[in-house]
Amino acid sequence: MSGHSKRIVIITAPSGAGKTTITRHLLERFPDKLAFSVSAATREPRGQEVNGQDYHFMSAQRFRELIDAGAFLEWEMVYEGKYYGTLMSEVERIWDSGRAPMLDIDVKGAMRVMEQHRSLCTSLFIRPPGMQELERRLRQRGTDTEASINMRLEKAEFELSYANKFDHVIVNDDLSTAVAAAEDIVGRFLSEDA
Repeated sequence: MSGHSKRIVIITAPSGAGKTTITRHLLERFPDKLAFSVSAATREPRGQEVNGQDYHFMSAQRFRELIDAGAFLEWEMVYEGKYYGTLMSEVERIWDSGRAPMLDIDVKGAMRVMEQHRSLCTSLFIRPPGMQELERRLRQRGTDTEASINMRLEKAEFELSYANKFDHVIVNDDLSTAVAAAEDIVGRFLSEDA
């Protein structure tokens, strides 16, 4: 690696808080410094999702084999029988390219990475303006069943209780303001001398 120290940028948020939009913007803004870390997942691809680009899709059995082999930076059984995780090989690949991996992961996974690699990380928690707004956004997406929306809202309440454990909390009330704040934080983190 060309004299860069290893860095990790973590972005996390309850489902529907606008994390994906902010993540995409940051990757466009810092293409030579940041790269998206593609998570592994045991669910089926949705819509236009491409294996290896959106997720590394695999069977639950394969995922568990990789857990046993110590292949994950972090992993989580997010919903019953559904695993998500960050492969060490993915992080190493990005580091080898001279960039910092951008981890778009859930709160528990983010906490796990911060516990293990505190000195390498900066973490952003994207917070919805409130639970009613979050519910409105989830319903607006039109992709979730009623049961799924309720499950996501319950999970969001739990996740919001951890917001203060993160380095930066950004309230996504106005998207352009939230994006600018995220860009400022990540830009400074990536340009710091190690």
